[in-house]
Amino acid sequence: MPLYVLHALDRPEGLPLRLEHYAAHRAFVEEQEALGIGVVLSGPLQSDDGEMMTGSFFVLDAPDRAAVEAFVAADPFMKEGLWQEVRINRFLKRKG
Repeated sequence: MPLYVLHALDRPEGLPLRLEHYAAHRAFVEEQEALGIGVVLSGPLQSDDGEMMTGSFFVLDAPDRAAVEAFVAADPFMKEGLWQEVRINRFLKRKG
């Protein structure tokens, strides 16, 4: 399956919303392998000083872009309006 990078930026002042829905987001991410999406790598984006979470980053092993778009739409962070901007790009792993 191809790899996709998901880069999601939180809305301004979104930290309280992120913290409120963090447990639901984590549970959702853990369920995805059963649905055919492998989470190769994931974690929060941070401010330069490392003091604040500002978004989310994933490398996903998915059958196609439509599966990644469905993943984004179903994620609690998206459903609750935390993610302001989401970019999805197919990714060719060359090293690592």
